[in-house]
Amino acid sequence: MYLVIVAGCILMSIGVGWSIGANDAANSIGTAVGSRVVTLRQGIVLVVFFGLLGAMLLGGNVAKTVGSGIAPLDTLSETMRPTVALTATLSACTWVVLATLWKMPISTSHSIVGAVAGCALALGLPVNWKVMQRIFLCWVLTPGGAALMGYAAYRILQFVFPRVVPPRFQKRTLTFLILASACYVAFSWGANDVANATGVLSGTGILSVRSSVALGGLAIALGIVTWGYRVIETIGSQITHLLPLMAFSAQLASGLNVHLYTELGIPVSTSHSIVGAIFGVGLVRGLQVVNVRIMREIVVCWVATPFVSGVIGFCALKALVWGLKI
Repeated sequence: MYLVIVAGCILMSIGVGWSIGANDAANSIGTAVGSRVVTLRQGIVLVVFFGLLGAMLLGGNVAKTVGSGIAPLDTLSETMRPTVALTATLSACTWVVLATLWKMPISTSHSIVGAVAGCALALGLPVNWKVMQRIFLCWVLTPGGAALMGYAAYRILQFVFPRVVPPRFQKRTLTFLILASACYVAFSWGANDVANATGVLSGTGILSVRSSVALGGLAIALGIVTWGYRVIETIGSQITHLLPLMAFSAQLASGLNVHLYTELGIPVSTSHSIVGAIFGVGLVRGLQVVNVRIMREIVVCWVATPFVSGVIGFCALKALVWGLKI
């Protein structure tokens, strides 16, 4: 039974990684696609490469927080550790897949953190509320900070860019800047979000941090290739119409925002970051250009995510423990 649970846990972690790639690929390349700088196929190739690179180089920082910073999963029995990992990943994956079906860019970070906390509460484990408070605070600050950075970046570039770059070079320069910033966002995203897929594997001792990061990175790449186009449509064109300079401003702001939290080892939402940045650059042209209905639906999903995945994790683990008589 132990080996079956471990195998199931690894498979579900791959499933979470796949769902992250399917839902969050848009955070990196959606603005470039929406501004017609790259095609959907070209964007997917770029985000796969740089997302995997970020996961391999910096993914271990956040993996440690998700794996052991929320609750002491390593203190569980040998049988219970993979059971918790299996339940948490299953709960997170379920909610992310549902949101992807609805084309909503939710936070996989919120989903896995909520699921881990729900599982810990189901077992009576002490949740590290100090770490949770810090994570929640950063979740609130992420979209607001990205919006401010996006607004400021676009305001500055509106003034500086046409005065620095000659007109005949502007289109080519913008194309390069958008592609470079998209690759940077993909790198930051891979570094931060790979922990959402496999952080519990390292936290419960099933795999080492390095092995779990490699597995998660490959699973994310698979999700991008197979289903990543769905949310790209929402990010790229449904929040607001993006001009090329707006796309660059949003991507630059989002990439810097996520990179900062990654260095601090805090799992934040790249969805929150890029949506906040797009909202910020959209406000430069006025609130009327922002699709308020879509923004409202996205925010509702954001708020619901940690609670829904936490409840799923709590109930699923209670049922699993009762059914297996662990």
